[in-house]
Amino acid sequence: MNSLCWVRRDLRLHDHAALSAALDEGETTIVFNFDPAILDALKNKQDRRVTFIVESLEEMEKELQKKGSSLLISYGDPANEIPRIARELGVKKVFANRDYEPKAKKRDEFVEKRLEDDKIEFHQFKDSVFYEKHEVLKGDGSIYKVFTPYKNAWIHRFENEDKTVSDFACALKNLRQFKNKENVLSSDWHEKIGFIRTPALLTGGTSLAIKRLKHFEDFMSGYKEQRNYPAIDGTSLLSVYIRFGNISIRDMVRAALMDKNEGSATWLSELIWRDFYQMLLDAHPELEHRAFKPLYDKIKWIGGKEEFRAWCEGETGFPLVDAAMRCFNATGMMHNRLRMVVASFLCKILLVDWRLGEKYFAENLLDFDLAANNGGWQWSSSSGCDAQPYFRIFNPYNQSEKFDADGEFIRQWCPELAHLTSKQIHRPDMKLAPDYPAPIVSYERNRERALLMYAVVKAR
Repeated sequence: MNSLCWVRRDLRLHDHAALSAALDEGETTIVFNFDPAILDALKNKQDRRVTFIVESLEEMEKELQKKGSSLLISYGDPANEIPRIARELGVKKVFANRDYEPKAKKRDEFVEKRLEDDKIEFHQFKDSVFYEKHEVLKGDGSIYKVFTPYKNAWIHRFENEDKTVSDFACALKNLRQFKNKENVLSSDWHEKIGFIRTPALLTGGTSLAIKRLKHFEDFMSGYKEQRNYPAIDGTSLLSVYIRFGNISIRDMVRAALMDKNEGSATWLSELIWRDFYQMLLDAHPELEHRAFKPLYDKIKWIGGKEEFRAWCEGETGFPLVDAAMRCFNATGMMHNRLRMVVASFLCKILLVDWRLGEKYFAENLLDFDLAANNGGWQWSSSSGCDAQPYFRIFNPYNQSEKFDADGEFIRQWCPELAHLTSKQIHRPDMKLAPDYPAPIVSYERNRERALLMYAVVKAR
């Protein structure tokens, strides 16, 4: 039986639930659709994420050509494109992996309805998460809203039910044999969809994802401590590869279980956080537009446009914050410790609505994932599920002295401070660094203002 496998955020040819099921049915064609509803929302036509996607497709195409097959690439509303392609190919079944974002779920409902009208079956599979929302539940059948009990239940289920992490074998011999004259390699898809090829620091594709994972395995044991220091290679740098599915969640869990130590346990915990946020968004799609704790929507944010502009441009006068934002603007990437620092700083020192920061990250993060981005910002602003208390406010000076003690990261991204000593660089004297902006606000004074601003929550 002929089938169609529709890939979206799962751009690989191994350990792929939907592709494995499709290939088991018989001859399979793989399709990727560029959705104008998504692309038109991207303001920057040099968006690195589009290039990353195309690079991933190019690598898939090369592998498929070795098998005598090819990708089908289309552009348009998937509710029209996927049924059209299915009809033209005469397939009876379309396979895809589930997406848990609100708009994606609605998209898939439309596609399924159109396919049903043509008497074509639509099958979706769990693939981008290890456990879905219905698989890790409290005793009363409800979802967890606190991470640690969720994590414990996640691990308990794994140790008592799964124990091992098998992959989805993909018998590529069942691929449809054809050469596509309009495949991704023979067409300038950037130009077709109105974008300019703009390579990122990390190149898309499974081969580099696997290489990066192997590299990370060499120093994963030190991850618990090393992940906090932005100047060293202490993190996996795999978030963008899991975001676009160049590598599977099962690949990552298997790596975490290979050698049990504090580092691998910490990394597994981070993977469980990812499942936790995906579960929350799936269960509460309204989180895309409001706080998990409704009272926090009552806060009157008093920070203004100038504070937000300075934060975006890395011109706040707080060295670690500015270095983090300048690095982010230049690369589309940000270290996890720094994400917490700059988010807390925007909300609780500059007193700017967290939604503005969330949106800025969404527009520029190479590894942007709605569930993780929203969850992280709501955690930092204290408005989210199992978030830090509203009175916990990161001190940017202390964070700088603790996690970039020698100022190595700051010097890289704030060259006007490079000549200062390791002691001076964290809180620079304006006379010694006249080209660096003075602090836009007083940390001490605005910390007190934040506590008063958040007091409305406590009062209610």
